[in-house]
Amino acid sequence: MNPKVDWFFDKPGKWQNEYATLRNLILDCGLNEELKWGVPCYTCQDRNVVLIHGFNDYCAVLFHKGALLKDDEQLLVQQTENVQAARQMRFRNMSELSERAPALRAYIFEAIEVEKAGLKVEMKTTKEYPIPDEFQRVLDEAPEVRVAFEKLTPGRQRGYLLYFSSAKQSKTRQARVEKYLGNILQGKGVDD
Repeated sequence: MNPKVDWFFDKPGKWQNEYATLRNLILDCGLNEELKWGVPCYTCQDRNVVLIHGFNDYCAVLFHKGALLKDDEQLLVQQTENVQAARQMRFRNMSELSERAPALRAYIFEAIEVEKAGLKVEMKTTKEYPIPDEFQRVLDEAPEVRVAFEKLTPGRQRGYLLYFSSAKQSKTRQARVEKYLGNILQGKGVDD
């Protein structure tokens, strides 16, 4: 146990019993405990394997390369369609956690083997993401925007494409494109 992480387990909250159980189970699998992104993260050979986090309706163990796990028991959840590598195993109460503990342990050992083998999730490239028509028109009509967009990091490009595409209506997509043109021209991402 890493004392730098104790505060997470000591703070009052809805999932504290589940967190403590998860912590012990994960540490029993031989992983190192660290604090990353404000939550307990467990590593092997300095590589992230799993982390513990909680939400309103459930707490979860997130497998950083969960997409590579076999998931024979169909217990892993892809948080959103845009999450490529990570998968969660969710628990709504202590009973569910106790019932799934043997499977969780097996998944953790498989995730450790994935890390030891150096396996990587094949990620989609930015070019594989669709460009919404509203943004494509701007790119076609304003060469300075195209140049600025192409200079952005792949992550920033994906951020814009996902944000623009997530709007259901064309007028909303258009409004989003117009709102962020200045940021694109300044080399900034959606969240900068």
